[in-house]
Amino acid sequence: MGNIANSDFPVSVSALHFPSTEQLSVSQTLASLRRSALSVNNRLRSIESDATFVQEVADHYGLPLVANERCGSWYIPPEIKTGSAYFKSTDGHTGQWDFSFRRLNLQILPVARKHGGCIIVDSTRRGKLMPDALSKTVPIWCAVINRALFPSETAYHSVTLPPNYLGASEESQIEQRIDGFVHSLKSLKLDLDDLRQQLGKPIRVAWANRTYFHPTDLSKGKDYNLFVLCSASKRVHGAEISEGGYIQGAGDDSEGWAHGLTPPVFWAHKSTLLTRAEEDLPEVIQQLTQEHRNQASSHQAALISPTRGLYISQADPGLAGDGLYDLVIDCNSNAEITGDNPKRLNLGCTSSKQGGRDLRNHLDKVQAFVNSQLGSDSNQTLLVICESGKDLSAGTLLTIICLFYNDAGEFVGPRTDQVIGKQFIRQRLAWIVSSKHDVNPSRSTLQSVNAFLMQRPDY
Repeated sequence: MGNIANSDFPVSVSALHFPSTEQLSVSQTLASLRRSALSVNNRLRSIESDATFVQEVADHYGLPLVANERCGSWYIPPEIKTGSAYFKSTDGHTGQWDFSFRRLNLQILPVARKHGGCIIVDSTRRGKLMPDALSKTVPIWCAVINRALFPSETAYHSVTLPPNYLGASEESQIEQRIDGFVHSLKSLKLDLDDLRQQLGKPIRVAWANRTYFHPTDLSKGKDYNLFVLCSASKRVHGAEISEGGYIQGAGDDSEGWAHGLTPPVFWAHKSTLLTRAEEDLPEVIQQLTQEHRNQASSHQAALISPTRGLYISQADPGLAGDGLYDLVIDCNSNAEITGDNPKRLNLGCTSSKQGGRDLRNHLDKVQAFVNSQLGSDSNQTLLVICESGKDLSAGTLLTIICLFYNDAGEFVGPRTDQVIGKQFIRQRLAWIVSSKHDVNPSRSTLQSVNAFLMQRPDY
């Protein structure tokens, strides 16, 4: 013992030396473990597992799968994905319940009529049974659609909310807002008779998640279209590290973890991605996504109904450069390289969030271009493009149809007979949203359009 006492053997905690040169705190260690648990590899395997459950729900109900974007597409292989919806969770947040007039989701109506309903797929991150989009936003939307399109079918007018999920006070407050949303929807002056024909029957709502299919004996009915709201992920109460690598809502907020990977590329190369080491994935993903972009076909332009010559699309040389359209407005390309082509207008807006504010400075040029070109020949087709095909191009088209088009979608020249207010602008925005369902102009873009239209000296 005496030899030990006289040696360098540590006899106190302070004398202990750890092999690491950095003294990690407990919080740093836990953060490191959590990052490891949230690896890309774990996310992709979790998505694959959740997609198996989604397929079980589809088999159970015999209904087509509709992804609530962006998260929902991760859980549906493209070959069995029937369509997309855009229901925001924020429209279901407590005290903020809303019916979005920028995302009307009318594209779901004919799908439901054809199949007797659909399954809307989404997910949410750790701790919640289902996202607010499924527990509240979609039920609100269904009640509004039922009341607006089927006023005599009162059995379907109440908001159907998940059983034993919300408090009575919140349910009551949601119910009190529905009539106001119905009134606002009707004020858009959409063709409700046509929408009623597209849907065919009222909507009935059910839920499917890892806890239950509700109710289990519900099926497509003769008197209703069944909307099944499917939360793909298993509910996780503790930290991810306790789940053996499983991540609830693994597809959520993919901009922060996916290295540019998209659902179509994931499903096309799933076997490759799931067998690669974590450190190799960023490079593999970059290579696969580039190959996918090279093989992708040209974007399709959408006609803005009821006009017969206004189109919107994501920027694509194959669309804008081959003479397919008589006139082109490009919101992002450099205004100095338009050249002497009188049939093309480049606005040169920035691609960042600043672009929406930047648009305000260019709308007078849009007005002059359209007045000159379509004023001389209103039968010409006009394509408006931007980087996303969803934001600046939508704002530019909104300005054009407010200034120059009548209620029938006909070019009539500068509208000196029309007072342009927010309600009128909202009605015209409904044309665009109904024609291209992923359109989502930013708040700054809409503010630019409103400021330009409503502060013009003519009005």
